[in-house]
Amino acid sequence: MRIKPFQALKPPVELAAKVASLPYDVVDTAEARQLSEGNPFSFFHVSRAEIALPDGTDLYSEAVYKKAAEVFQEFQRTGVLVKDLEPALYLYRLVRQGHAQIGLITVCHVEDYERDLIKKHEKTRRAPEDDRTKHISMTNSHSGPVFLLYRDSADIDALASAVAEKAPLYDLTAADGVQHTIWRIADTGAWVRAFDKIPRVYIADGHHRAAAAARVARERKAANPRHMGSEEYNWFQAVLFPASQLQILPYNRCVKDLNGLSDELFQEAVSAQFTICEKAAPQPKQPENISMYFRNRWVGLSWTPGPVANPVAALDVSVLQDRLLGPVLGIDDPRSNPRIEFIGGIRGTGELEKQVQFGRAAVAFSMYPTTVDQLMAISDAGEIMPPKSTWFEPKLRDGLIIHTLD
Repeated sequence: MRIKPFQALKPPVELAAKVASLPYDVVDTAEARQLSEGNPFSFFHVSRAEIALPDGTDLYSEAVYKKAAEVFQEFQRTGVLVKDLEPALYLYRLVRQGHAQIGLITVCHVEDYERDLIKKHEKTRRAPEDDRTKHISMTNSHSGPVFLLYRDSADIDALASAVAEKAPLYDLTAADGVQHTIWRIADTGAWVRAFDKIPRVYIADGHHRAAAAARVARERKAANPRHMGSEEYNWFQAVLFPASQLQILPYNRCVKDLNGLSDELFQEAVSAQFTICEKAAPQPKQPENISMYFRNRWVGLSWTPGPVANPVAALDVSVLQDRLLGPVLGIDDPRSNPRIEFIGGIRGTGELEKQVQFGRAAVAFSMYPTTVDQLMAISDAGEIMPPKSTWFEPKLRDGLIIHTLD
């Protein structure tokens, strides 16, 4: 893996807590507007620039990207964001409810993405990819990092431990209780050499950001007759974490209706596919188990795994889709079917109960989390996970360390 230090754009220490914001794709316009209310320094003014425009503005309109670029330039002009004088790497630790993970903020080369040294497990959708491509091009920056993981390395662990003993650049606790600590690393040679021994890394989150970064690099290469391959636009920002430290929460499912079936016929169809436990915990305790909320009670669904054609088919989310969501409830394509909603595990099983009790869904399914080992096995096999198979917590923050393309 190729990594390198870079001249980051970042806020002064006294503004860091005000600038830092959740990733653009985990909030909608209303949430971004609420979270940034009364805070002119919030990075949502760049990553969700539509919050400054009239309600109903098309999220993909030119006005949104122009506004993002305008605010981004204003932040730099007024000192909300300041460019580092020298290249560096950054160590980033997140702590949530006693769970800590520590990774390296760096830039990776788009060629490694295209050569599949950076492994994928999701297909990207055109509209979100176009959106990130325009945002990167208009702001001339990678304002939010791609979340990568690698198989653990004792050498990298030792480097991280030594840095974490020093005074940090930033140390802040967000409103959601997650602590974010960042150290600046000026002496980067040992880190570059250590990652040179890592044969491959895996995208945990940020497939659209990575794909968009590669597209922008191709566009700029085509427009540059003197392209060398070392230009800054060939690199994109990422945070690399050791696999053993990561925490995956479940990605749960709600279906709006029973596809024309009566309650009785639906229950018969479920019983034909799964072993039923009439009293189940809302959260499954092990794989090959799903908790279903139906008729205001939790029911357990289990099965005996048999031989599978590939590691994707063995996933609990695949079993649910192949046995029930598709053939019974008519969710033919979960990526696009409007009758299914995905609920991140951070919101808890109580949110599933509310969806059913308030009539927004007819049935809900609480999943056991996909594991990091499953993610890596599927990526190594060149396979694609079903949509919304993983929910990583805690979330990185945008706006603290920014990579510019020149």
